[in-house]
Amino acid sequence: MITTTQLQAQYEALKKEQPKLRIRNAAAHLGVSELELLELKLGKNVTRLEGGWKALLKELEPLGKIMALTRNDYCVHERKGIYKNVSFMENHNMGVAVNEDIDIRFLMWDWAYAYAVTMERGNRILHSFQFFDSYGEAIHKIYLTPQSDVAAYQKVVDKYKAADQETSTFIANRIRPTKEMTPDEEIDVEGFQEDWKNLKDTHDFFPLLRKYQLQRVQALNMAPKGYAYQLDKQAIVQMFEKAAEQELPIMVFVGNRGCIQIHTGTVKKLVPMEGWFNVMDPDFNLHLQTAPIDQVWVTKKPTLDGHVTGIEVYDADGEMIVQCFGKRKPGKPELENWRSLVADLK
Repeated sequence: MITTTQLQAQYEALKKEQPKLRIRNAAAHLGVSELELLELKLGKNVTRLEGGWKALLKELEPLGKIMALTRNDYCVHERKGIYKNVSFMENHNMGVAVNEDIDIRFLMWDWAYAYAVTMERGNRILHSFQFFDSYGEAIHKIYLTPQSDVAAYQKVVDKYKAADQETSTFIANRIRPTKEMTPDEEIDVEGFQEDWKNLKDTHDFFPLLRKYQLQRVQALNMAPKGYAYQLDKQAIVQMFEKAAEQELPIMVFVGNRGCIQIHTGTVKKLVPMEGWFNVMDPDFNLHLQTAPIDQVWVTKKPTLDGHVTGIEVYDADGEMIVQCFGKRKPGKPELENWRSLVADLK
C-alpha cells in the first residue's frame, strides 16, 4: 500500500509535469481517489467536517451568492446563486433546493465525507465545501464568490469541524461494481411500451425502469415507436447553438449518483475549446467533453400536460452525461419553439 509521503511526492511530481491538471484527473492518473489527494492537505488548508450534511446544506443561505458545482466524468455544471429553500423528505435521503438559480436534487444515500477547502488560484483565495461518496469520488462542491460572506462560511466550518484532523481516510474500494443488465429476451417489451405510453409525469420514468429492471439506453432501444430516436453525436452542440440563436430558455440537467443540478434559462456565450464545448455565461457555466459522447437520443414522455421532449446524452458505458429540455413548469405544456428546435436536429 502506498504511503501518504509517497503519494504526496507522486502528486507533486505530476503537478510539475502537468500544472493545469485538475485534481479529479490527477487522482485517476495516480490510481487513487480524489478524496485521498485532497486529504494530503488535511489540517492545513483542508478541514474535515462531521455531522449531518442535510443540516449543513440548510445553513448556507447566509453565505450569499455562491457557485454550486456538480459533475460527472464528462460534464461539469456550475451555477451561481443563493443556496436556499433546501428541504428533505421526512425519514428519507432525497431532498431538493428549488430556486430560479440554485436548483438541485439531492440523492444522499452515499454522501460519506465532507471538507472545507481553502486554495489559491491565481491571485484569488477560493473557499469551498466539498462532498464525497464512499468511493472517494466528488458528489457536489460549493464555492464562495467575491460576493459571498466569508465570515458566514467560517461560522459553518467551525460548527461542523471534526475533532480528528490528522488521521488519513483510506478508500479500500475505489472501483464501483458494474451494473448488471437484464437480458433483452427476459423483458416484457409489450408491457413496458404500454406503460411508457401511459406515463403521467416525467418523474414516473425512473420507477418504470425499475419495474422492468432496465438500464436507460436499453429502455430507449425498446421504446414504443415514435417515443425515442437517435441523433448524430454532435446534435447536442447543435441544440445549444440553436437555443442561443433563438434566445430560447432551456433546462440543462447534469448529475451523478448523489446529486443532480439544473440550469433553467437562456444560454448565450458558447465557446468550443480543445475537445470541450463550453457555455460561459456570467451565472451559468457548462463544460462538456465531446469525444466521449457515444449516443444522443430524443425522448418523448407523456404527462398530464402533453408529452415532454428531452435530449439525453450517453457515454459508451450507458451513463448519462447531460440531459436537456425546453423550459417548462408543471401544469403548462412545453414550448412549441422547443419542439420545433428538436425536430430540426439531425
